[in-house]
Amino acid sequence: MKRCFLIGSRQAGEEVWPALCQAVEEHIRAGLAGEFWVGQYGGFDRMAARALRQAKQAHPELRLYLLLAYYRPGKAQPLPEGFDGSIYPPGMERVPRRVAIPRANRYAVDQADCLIACVRDPTGNTRALAEYALARQKRGGLQVTLL
Repeated sequence: MKRCFLIGSRQAGEEVWPALCQAVEEHIRAGLAGEFWVGQYGGFDRMAARALRQAKQAHPELRLYLLLAYYRPGKAQPLPEGFDGSIYPPGMERVPRRVAIPRANRYAVDQADCLIACVRDPTGNTRALAEYALARQKRGGLQVTLL
């Protein structure tokens, strides 16, 4: 099953909702992805999870996974409603907290077949990750959709 990672700037607001829902639906219908990964640390992540939970109603075969960035030994990570599981990148327990989210996001891009990204901050990690993904797309290893 092909994998899609969704990432966006914290500044992304509800104005991207229609484009996000459309991109998710197009990826599903075109067979670009059946498994979706999304984080949990910003407004875009919450919006993406909402869009994917909505898409699962029409496409119950979809799989939705929560990307975890922080190591919490002995603490269970509750799974939000609608998620099928969680992904914790290997080796993250040794990553300093201040770089955990960018490192987990990079891992997700490296594992993905496609990326849906919403870049609003010209200096943020989302922009850097989108540029990295676009370079990978030029080499034929990833399909990138910018909202």
